[in-house]
Amino acid sequence: MKKFVVFLALVSFLQAIEGEEKLFECTKIFKERKSELLVELERIDEEKQALQALKTATEELLKKKKVALDLKEEEVNKKLAEVKEREKNVKKMVQENKRLLEKLTKTKMGKLAQTYSKMKASSAANILSDMPKMQAVKILRELKPKTVGQILAKMDPKKASELTQLLAE
Repeated sequence: MKKFVVFLALVSFLQAIEGEEKLFECTKIFKERKSELLVELERIDEEKQALQALKTATEELLKKKKVALDLKEEEVNKKLAEVKEREKNVKKMVQENKRLLEKLTKTKMGKLAQTYSKMKASSAANILSDMPKMQAVKILRELKPKTVGQILAKMDPKKASELTQLLAE
C-alpha cells in the first residue's frame, strides 16, 4: 500500500509537472501572440495616422480650391455685370440712333417732298415714273393729297394705278 501511495504521489507529481509544462507552453504561446498583436496594432495605428494626415491635407486642398473657385465666381459675376451694363448702353445707343435716323429720314423726305410739291405736276410725274415704285411711294406719301392727285393725273395710267395701290397699303 505504501508502494501504491508512493506510486500515486509520483503519478500526481508527474501530472503536475506535465500540467505545469503545458501551462508554461500556453503562456509562451500567448506571449508570442500578444507581441504579434502589438505589432499589428502599431501598424494599424500608423495607417490610421497616415489616413488622418491625408484627410487633413485633402481638406486643406479643398478649402484652397473653394476659395479660388469663389474668387473666380466673383470675378465672372463682375464681368457678367459689366457685359450686361454694356449691352444696356448699346441698346440705348441703338434706340437713340434709330430715333435720329427716323428724324433725319423724315426731314430728308420732307425736304424732298417740298421740292416735288414746288415742281410742275408733269415734271414730277415724269421723274417719279422713272423711280423704283417704293421710293416713289415714299415721296408721294409726304406730299399733300391735292399735289399727289395732280402728279398722278399727269402719269401713265398703268403706273399711276400701281402707285395708288401701293399708297393704299
